[in-house]
Amino acid sequence: MKEIVEFLAERGIVCRRLEAIAPRELGSRKRLGIYCGADRNENGCVVFVLVKKSRVLQKEAKELEELFRKLIGKAGGQIDQKYLLIDAPLCSKAAAKLEEMGWRIFRKG
Repeated sequence: MKEIVEFLAERGIVCRRLEAIAPRELGSRKRLGIYCGADRNENGCVVFVLVKKSRVLQKEAKELEELFRKLIGKAGGQIDQKYLLIDAPLCSKAAAKLEEMGWRIFRKG
């Protein structure tokens, strides 16, 4: 988790109190890291970390948004910032869809 905090800090984003959430808690079998916390202004932020070898398509972008919606329902609070740290090839249409839904995408690696 320390490397995620440092990665975001290099880009001017400070998330405090990051807590790991297992995708199984949201009813998903996806292999990704989900971290929920708050920024300096106490606004909620969520960080999804996705590492895979195959390309991320539009279908998967919709699944990420569904997971986010489930997380909001589970957390009960308001989450304003959505960040996706991705180490995988990303389809341009999927990237456009994610940005349209309010995600900020950062490529690792």
